[in-house]
Amino acid sequence: MIVTTTPSVEGRQIAEYLGIVSAEAIMGVNFFRDLAASITDLIGGRAGSYESKLREGREECLRELVAEAARLGADAVVGVDIDYEVVGESMLMVTASGTAVRLR
Repeated sequence: MIVTTTPSVEGRQIAEYLGIVSAEAIMGVNFFRDLAASITDLIGGRAGSYESKLREGREECLRELVAEAARLGADAVVGVDIDYEVVGESMLMVTASGTAVRLR
């Protein structure tokens, strides 16, 4: 399955638009991760624990997006948009959406 942020797939023609597909992942962040991130904020550097959670959420969303597109009979998902949000004080939400298409 081709997944791209572009509106088309180079070298391929879109034969049919099958509809919008989307996926969400909400992950809790624990006290120890928050503490480690706070220390990182104070001394500088990257918050690796948060980065890994965001990566995990993004990968999960893309897996769900592909599964939903496959159920529709798609060959690709174009125009993919990924968003990140903080929900409450200890939840991270990742959403992904795009258009499922059948290619020629």
